[in-house]
Amino acid sequence: MGFRCGIVGLPNVGKSTLFNALTATQTAEAANYPFCTIDPNVGRVGVPDGRLAKLAELGKSAKVIPTQLEFVDIAGLVRGASKGEGLGNQFLANIREVDAILHVLRCFEGEVTHVDGTVDPVRDAETVKTELMIADLESLERRLESQTKKARGGDKEAKAQIGLMERVVTLLEDGKPARELDVSADEKKLFRDLQLLSAKPVLYVCNVAEDEAATGNAHSEAVAEMAQAEAAEAVVISAAIEAELAQLDAEEGAEFLDSLGLDEAGLNKVIRAGYRLLGLITFFTVGPKEARAWTVTRGSTAPEAAGVIHTDFQRGFIRAETIDYADFVTLGGETAAKDAGKMRQEGKEYRVKDGDVFHFRFNV
Repeated sequence: MGFRCGIVGLPNVGKSTLFNALTATQTAEAANYPFCTIDPNVGRVGVPDGRLAKLAELGKSAKVIPTQLEFVDIAGLVRGASKGEGLGNQFLANIREVDAILHVLRCFEGEVTHVDGTVDPVRDAETVKTELMIADLESLERRLESQTKKARGGDKEAKAQIGLMERVVTLLEDGKPARELDVSADEKKLFRDLQLLSAKPVLYVCNVAEDEAATGNAHSEAVAEMAQAEAAEAVVISAAIEAELAQLDAEEGAEFLDSLGLDEAGLNKVIRAGYRLLGLITFFTVGPKEARAWTVTRGSTAPEAAGVIHTDFQRGFIRAETIDYADFVTLGGETAAKDAGKMRQEGKEYRVKDGDVFHFRFNV
């Protein structure tokens, strides 16, 4: 199951530095959560999760395999992208293919020239948001014309979609992105089918100077306020620090972070925030061969989780033998948890909880 986060931003904000820092971890000695490059601008990175190492220790697992997110370094945007300016068409096409947007914002002063002359991350965020909304508005106006013709012919789905699209158009014309639309449970599929760019969840990544990575600054505080108002997320990192960390081993990296007053790499914060942004949770499988983390969307059923491992597991699902992470660790492993009556037999209706340790029974 792939979840793709698109890294976007204006020129000279540190977008490529951030992506390159992620890429560089594939060769770093400290790469506990390695990143593998799929092509020049796409790669996967493991989601940091301290629970996995503990499970591997108790399960005496030979391998440890984290769950992963895919990051896409999307072509830079300039004002007018919705009209095809710069690499606008490519930019918009790439955005359409990702599940969430990681918007890198320049929150540092310096000699590097900003495309708009001054550093103002809130303005920059509005530039990208506006381009996405304009593209959505133009797309909806074309589709409304087409759906109206279908509705006149008696197409019920077209009629339902027209009402939804008209509400989105009103929202966009008010200067608000499509993700702020109040969508009912019955409308969710119709809304997803619209494939709106401004409907995608956004994580703002505030790129600050090295000496401000621990505290942030006035620019990052302004972004945090904006994110809170939008029900989005924001994290503070220094892409320059991340680039340097990627070249250090574990001991050197820890000393470097400590000297800067940081307790972890900023990339870890970005990865975890991206994971939360997509509404994902983690379940585990543990055995002598490997301890492995797996990703599902919140609310997934046990058979759907089994299907992430293999489609046969879902097709022939019988039950899920389930242990809570806390019970697995507190009691010292699977056997002890089972002896203590902490292993449950869950059926097809069970909703996966974050941290569940599963063994699936199936028959095909």
